[in-house]
Amino acid sequence: MSAIMKFGGYQKPASIHNRAAAFFGELLEKRLGQAVAFRLIGSILDELGRKSGDLPDMVAAGELAFCYMSTVRFSQAAPELAILELPFVVKDRRAAYAAFDGPFGSLIRRRIRDNSPFRVLGFWDNGFRHLSNSVRPIRKPADCRGLTIRTQMSALHGEAFRALGFEPLAVDIKEFTEKIATGRFQAQDNPLTNIYNFGVHRYQRYITLTGHFFGASLMICSESQYQDWPAEVRAAVDAAAPDATAFQRRLASAEDAEIMAKFAREGVQITELSDAERAAFAAALRPVVDKHRKEFDPELFRALAA
Repeated sequence: MSAIMKFGGYQKPASIHNRAAAFFGELLEKRLGQAVAFRLIGSILDELGRKSGDLPDMVAAGELAFCYMSTVRFSQAAPELAILELPFVVKDRRAAYAAFDGPFGSLIRRRIRDNSPFRVLGFWDNGFRHLSNSVRPIRKPADCRGLTIRTQMSALHGEAFRALGFEPLAVDIKEFTEKIATGRFQAQDNPLTNIYNFGVHRYQRYITLTGHFFGASLMICSESQYQDWPAEVRAAVDAAAPDATAFQRRLASAEDAEIMAKFAREGVQITELSDAERAAFAAALRPVVDKHRKEFDPELFRALAA
């Protein structure tokens, strides 16, 4: 009988995360043959009625073998991850990938292994985050004042948005997508792929390409479950995870242009900031960065901005 290995996510089938997870499963089945049956539960929100934040707990409990999840959920176990929750720290994707694949990534893997039940299998690209809202075009920090914004479960994100004049409200993506049509949230931030795939653009027609945060997701499994797998299964996972990660990053790098074309066809109003306008956002958020800079090794800032 084949062992069933379930991979959980929280996005739509066409998302780059779920496509990469499916590719990971194909690699496992190709290597292990009938010894394993891979099942992707692409959205536990839709298929199981669960919240996205439940994914790590489901892995820890053995309900899932793998999942992907935003790094904001792991900054308690690996405090260095919180540097990604500071605005305008990551220069570009190349710098982020180099950091994830270098000493920074190795440090995070050790922290997660030592301080949580999980094993990091890959650092996935969750995209540069941009603003959307239902009220008006946002071109300068003053345009943010008074708008209620849905945020990830990150105190640092909330602090940054308050500095811009937003009224932040941290909720799970499940609640956000269920209530976006009600007007409870006037604004939000997400990578372009999520804005489109979650249908946010149907209700929030103004998108500003701020790129204020760079998001990353961890592909994880349970460390204890990993150690219990037969050697050939561990070897297959170790071989497939880097290939799935490289595939996911290729998809992420290409998708922004594809999503922008879809927005254009659907009449979404896109605001592209000039260098000076983007610098105004960075200046407004600099006190938040400066306040927390001492909490991190200066080398981390240099690595992410290389």
